[in-house]
Amino acid sequence: MKLLTPGPVTTHPDVRAAMAVDLAPWDNDVCPLYASMVARLLALGGGAEATHAALPLQGSGHFGLEAALRGVLRPGERILIPMTGAYAERMARLARAAGREPVALPASATRPIDPDTVRQALADPTIAMVGLVQSETSSGVVNDLAAIGAVARAAGRRLLVDAVSAFGALPLDVSAQPEIAAAVFTPNKCLEGMPGIAVVLTRRDALPAPGEAGSWCFDLADILEHGEKRGWATFRFTPPVQSVNALAVALDRLDAEGREARLARYTDNAAALRTGMQAIGLRPVLEARHQGPIVSNITAPADPAWDLQRFVDALKKRGYLISNFYDTEVPSFRVGTIGALDRTDFEGFSSAAGEALAEMGIGRRSAA
Repeated sequence: MKLLTPGPVTTHPDVRAAMAVDLAPWDNDVCPLYASMVARLLALGGGAEATHAALPLQGSGHFGLEAALRGVLRPGERILIPMTGAYAERMARLARAAGREPVALPASATRPIDPDTVRQALADPTIAMVGLVQSETSSGVVNDLAAIGAVARAAGRRLLVDAVSAFGALPLDVSAQPEIAAAVFTPNKCLEGMPGIAVVLTRRDALPAPGEAGSWCFDLADILEHGEKRGWATFRFTPPVQSVNALAVALDRLDAEGREARLARYTDNAAALRTGMQAIGLRPVLEARHQGPIVSNITAPADPAWDLQRFVDALKKRGYLISNFYDTEVPSFRVGTIGALDRTDFEGFSSAAGEALAEMGIGRRSAA
């Protein structure tokens, strides 16, 4: 089965094989895996050990994002969030639940954020930080991290980046952008690893003292203190050690491929998907100039016979699995173009999608 979701993604057999090894989390032969992981992820994000730390914790990207919000924002502080889609809405909800105040900045769901709107909003001196979703997973739009960061830096504000679906392919260099207080990511997207770990790449000077996060589990300062006192060879609590083992293999594969080559492959995947969808009469949601390389949304046909779950099931019989829920205002299905796949996989998917639509009796494939 080929996973064409925005994550978890289709992985290489060597990565999957690493998950099948029985490992003890605190065994002396295993502990170096953690230390290596922290160092490699720090370097991959452009961090310097003197100024930054890569802080891993168990859980999904939302766990990492909540930890970052509790770490780099103080209780009651306000964070400006451009509302680009479902994942920006989730950042706002997490901020609110953590006792921080999200300030919603209206934004389009089908084109990148205009940096000028952020600049204008930052005229409000009560806003402490900007929260940016680099690649909005609900729509596929990629926002200009460098441009938004420059606006925040000029206004004397810091930036919290949701890089969950971007890290490992799209550019991110925390040393080149000192306004980035924290960037959050997971291994199971562009790193082509497995779920189970969230990582917060943070500036050391952005964190408070341990104990101020309002949560022990999500206390980044406590994670940092643990690493500095006991070494980076252990987690505070039982880690998903098989996922760590798989990540080591996935990082080896990224090193061999190169980040620019990986991004080029994903971009080619997205182009092949777009061509294939248009060939069978379906319309992508985004204009080509705004389409990112991570995930593409295809507008659902207006035919009365259309049913997303039936479509998903028909594709699954043909060896492809996509998300079975809507994440945009206009009904559309998502296809992830990342993972250990190339354009031939998306050409095959397009053929399978055409067969599935025919099986469902869908003649009207245009949007309503």
